[in-house]
Amino acid sequence: IVLIPPLALIFLVLGTIFLGIATPTDGGAMGAVGALAMAAMKGRLSLDVVKQALASTTRLSSFVLFILIGARVFSLTFYGVNGHIWVEHLLTSLPGGEVGFLIGVNILVFVLAFFLDFFELAFIIVPLLAPAADKLGIDLIWFGVLLGVNMQTSFMHPPFGFALFYLRSVAARVPYLDRLSGKQIAPVTTGQIYWGAVPFVCIQVIMIGLTIAFPQMVMHYKGTVVDPGTIDIQV
Repeated sequence: IVLIPPLALIFLVLGTIFLGIATPTDGGAMGAVGALAMAAMKGRLSLDVVKQALASTTRLSSFVLFILIGARVFSLTFYGVNGHIWVEHLLTSLPGGEVGFLIGVNILVFVLAFFLDFFELAFIIVPLLAPAADKLGIDLIWFGVLLGVNMQTSFMHPPFGFALFYLRSVAARVPYLDRLSGKQIAPVTTGQIYWGAVPFVCIQVIMIGLTIAFPQMVMHYKGTVVDPGTIDIQV
């Protein structure tokens, strides 16, 4: 019974997206409304809590906005000195052709994820890799999904992973008495959190390999295939 509200909230956000009922924006909005409803049902909803949530959301949105501004300035400068051409030539000349490019790029993104978060990788690194992938004839939709799976590890990479920071904030720092079992629960150390993330990072690495080996997992489309060349656009 205790798990029903959080599971329902997870379904509102992720379940509706996976089922095609809602877009990511709609899912996030339903998640916010669901979280407010849960807080109200538990009697924890107050003006101070709402102010704190709005302040946190504003800080995060500002953080992402300034990353976008910085990424745009960097891209304009980099393209202005023809840096993208050098990067494209470097990546397309890697030994092994398409396979060598995919292995090298995924290793690069995986290592950078230790120091950069998802937003910085998506807005700065990916625009430099996409032209080279396009020149090699790689499907950009599949390539984007592959990089997305890889960049997910940035949330779990020590020492800067967002998921690790969140777990550290909610995990017990001192021993406490569990209300359900009545047992004494030992505190959780930061090292335990880091080691606990390793299996999940390994799962992500396995998924990267499977995505490369079996592209049809990503490119399978259940709907009717439409040829853009047959669409008649009239103004």
